[in-house]
Amino acid sequence: MANHPSALKRARQSKKRHARNKSALSAMKTAVKKATIALSGKKTESVKVDLKNAISVLAKTASKGVIPKKRASRKISRLTLKANKLSTS
Repeated sequence: MANHPSALKRARQSKKRHARNKSALSAMKTAVKKATIALSGKKTESVKVDLKNAISVLAKTASKGVIPKKRASRKISRLTLKANKLSTS
């Protein structure tokens, strides 16, 4: 455990950030999972809503620095491709 005041402060900050990042990551995974389930269920109206929410949450998570921007972009792209395939078929 840290002993110096600055190290103690960094430990406190790290703990807060970890909790915040964990919460954001969990929310992101839930949103993506909902969208994926909606895509496999083939319900067009729920797909649009869930996809829009997942894209929003992914972008927000990336902008906060919880996940890399390219990972968010890749996930958004893949979800959108699946949704487009569903709508054309």
